[in-house]
Amino acid sequence: MSAERYRVGISSSDGDGVIDCDATDTLLRGALRNGVALSYECNSGGCGSCKFDLLEGEVENLWPEAPGLSPRDRRKGRLLACQCRPISDCRIKARVEASAPPIRPSRREVAFVGRKALTPGMAEFRFVSEGAADFLPGQFAMLSLPGIDGERAYSMSNTANEDGHWRFIIKRMPGGKGTGFLFDRLGTGDRIGLDGPYGNAWLREDNERDIVLIAGGSGLSPVVSIVRAITSSERFSGRKVYFFYGGRGPQDICTERILKTLEPSGVELICHTAVSDAALAREAGWEGPRCFVHELVEQTLGDRMPEFEFYFCGPPPMTEAVQRMAMIDYRVPFDQLHFDRFF
Repeated sequence: MSAERYRVGISSSDGDGVIDCDATDTLLRGALRNGVALSYECNSGGCGSCKFDLLEGEVENLWPEAPGLSPRDRRKGRLLACQCRPISDCRIKARVEASAPPIRPSRREVAFVGRKALTPGMAEFRFVSEGAADFLPGQFAMLSLPGIDGERAYSMSNTANEDGHWRFIIKRMPGGKGTGFLFDRLGTGDRIGLDGPYGNAWLREDNERDIVLIAGGSGLSPVVSIVRAITSSERFSGRKVYFFYGGRGPQDICTERILKTLEPSGVELICHTAVSDAALAREAGWEGPRCFVHELVEQTLGDRMPEFEFYFCGPPPMTEAVQRMAMIDYRVPFDQLHFDRFF
């Protein structure tokens, strides 16, 4: 039996529209599935990009304490589209982007087929679905894990394919229920839910600029997807691609073993790595740069930064530092920066 559907009117600065939203969907996902690009980044309550005003009707707020809302937002009655489901026909006022989602997200089941360890606490997980794996390099999916409340957002590390292969580089989080399940309980053949693709930090092909990729921690996954796409396409032949990765200690650095499997198609791939914990670096005899990854980018590129197209992902302090450095210190235009804010 199909789920109940509600009509949701969406008012924005560009006009009004109406969508049909499944009662099991959030307003954000319902809009994206209908080809309406409500503004968003994380899809999980943290960034606040999908704030809206409820003008008519009723919604269920799945996470009233979501950090994406400020105290001022709450006083004004604002809500997050990624955390609200319709429970009646309704009308909202929200920000809508000019272009439609490049690929409309959909739900499916995927089966776990294995994982490959990259560091003591990070691995690339492999799943397979019926039908094609359709997404853009740099996008992410929401995974539903048995017995775990809430979904988890993980970025794909491979590229789109007709064989239904989905890969994710995932870092074990101390005490994390989601990563605890994935590393300790998930067995070959087990099935989980996957909803996607989502995300706006996908690889652009509308310019000829050289490319800078920056990652920290498990932010490696979408950047690896992008570099795999770049190095396998003649579209990017002749470009320079700078790949920066930072970890806390030397044991976190795994880029060499990933990048050596690539066969660049006319691309000059330049890799730089750094570790931020000086004590761990000394203990391991690390002879490379000892700094945060955004500092390594600045040391390497300096005043040339406005020449590049940037893609970056990692812990919020890292992404904030990269954005601040690029935009404020080096005046990189905002439309040359591509990232999704997670928390």
